[in-house]
Amino acid sequence: MRKLVLFMHVSLDGYASDSNGGLDWIPYNEELEKYAEEVVAEVGAPVYGRTTYQMMESYWPALLDDPNASRHDIEHAKWLQDVKKIVISGTMDKAEWNNTMLVKDNIAEEIKALKEQPGKNLVIFGSPGAAKTLLELGMIDEFLLTICPVVLGRGKSVFDGGIEKIRLKLLSSRTLKSGIIATRYELEK
Repeated sequence: MRKLVLFMHVSLDGYASDSNGGLDWIPYNEELEKYAEEVVAEVGAPVYGRTTYQMMESYWPALLDDPNASRHDIEHAKWLQDVKKIVISGTMDKAEWNNTMLVKDNIAEEIKALKEQPGKNLVIFGSPGAAKTLLELGMIDEFLLTICPVVLGRGKSVFDGGIEKIRLKLLSSRTLKSGIIATRYELEK
């Protein structure tokens, strides 16, 4: 059975974006890019919320024909073009990006059925709104959090609001040169 894994960059105070939805506080560099490639290698299907999906759909396909795009970006764009993508949205009527499945209703049942299929894990990339919904539904099995050395003070969090206490077991952690702590947790049984 596949797992549903949340991969998210968070500030030291637990925010996934600043109060304007911005991500420019993430110290993205070659080392973090390499770590993200390790994560992508274990992905059977990326999972997005509407906002992240639309951002990805408007950015990555255009790189396929960009002569100035880096080798890494072109390879990632090709992977995204071909891989089965899942978007969770109650407001979208259709998802037009190649090989995308829209989950609009019965989210828990749809994700459970996807988890029961063979293959690599389902990985939620960012998407704090969808991640919060899946967390509230008890669907997330592991958390890959890159804890960034910044305090935002406010912003969008996956972990605030109506979520009950969740106990996690640390599986691994490592510190990157930028000060990011890359962690992997699983739900404590």
